[in-house]
Amino acid sequence: MSIVLTGGGTGGHLAIVAAVKEHISKEMVYIGSQRGQDRAWFQEDSAFKKSYFLDSTSVVDKGKLGKVFALWSLLKQVMKARKILKAENAKALLSVGGYSAAPASIAALTLRIPLVIHEQNAAVGRLNKLLRPYARYFLSSYEEESPIKAYPTKRIFFDLARVRRELKTILISGGSQGAKALNEFALTIAPELDKRGIKIYHQAGEKNLESVKEEYKKLGINAEVFGFTKEMPEIMANADFAIARAGASTLWELVANGLPTLFVPYPYAAGDHQYYNAKFLVDEGLAFLLREGDLNEQKVLEILESVDLEDMSKRLLKINNPNGAKEIASLLEDLDR
Repeated sequence: MSIVLTGGGTGGHLAIVAAVKEHISKEMVYIGSQRGQDRAWFQEDSAFKKSYFLDSTSVVDKGKLGKVFALWSLLKQVMKARKILKAENAKALLSVGGYSAAPASIAALTLRIPLVIHEQNAAVGRLNKLLRPYARYFLSSYEEESPIKAYPTKRIFFDLARVRRELKTILISGGSQGAKALNEFALTIAPELDKRGIKIYHQAGEKNLESVKEEYKKLGINAEVFGFTKEMPEIMANADFAIARAGASTLWELVANGLPTLFVPYPYAAGDHQYYNAKFLVDEGLAFLLREGDLNEQKVLEILESVDLEDMSKRLLKINNPNGAKEIASLLEDLDR
């Protein structure tokens, strides 16, 4: 008998799987996509009895003919997922969303296997919105009625949390893929930050890594520049303030670590969900928010000069708890009884 975890495509979705699987003691199976980052995360993960990667693809953002082919492909992948769920004797399925989640989630419903959906974002994704009425549980950190509100963040972000009191270091992060606008802004504000003695950690993305490093070298600034890294918990812990995108997993990792942040949402995110993720915190006075088009040196320096790091850091540490992943794991294990 197995508990199945499905979904992915991007690191934000996959981080949920990574956090929850740490707390499941029963046999686990992962079903993801051949596309996206799924294989890189879980193909060799020994925590799973077996990992499957289907030829799943998104149905949205396609023309009429493209949608017809995508729907036909989805139907075929659902049939494959049904065979997998039967073969693995699946007793419960957790969907973390993304197009990777569609085949197994739909297959679970057709087999009457309890479906648990975790929605990472404040704006509910299309697939999750479609399947929500049929799910046994719908989990969201943004909704009061959610049976589990704590976001499933890896324990290490809590373990390394601290209260900030002085601005000595800043993290500028566009994620492992990088963000052109944040890279350009970082290089613009870097001389002023350097003048103020503020050390810079900059996640520039793999493809921009060398060019950004070269630009810092031209400026004569010794910044810590990196692309993909498994050391983000330690890097966050070393920072006193962050400027970052507002993907859900990144946002809640920053919260868990108690790191005050200026969020600059990715402007083309589906349903503008990064904006609403950040707004959830901003409305509570727990973060700052600027649209990409409004990002400039003067506004950011004003924020850095006005922020009460200690107060915001302390309040951030109160709003999330380290048990989100454990609570979701327990819920899934209870369904397998």
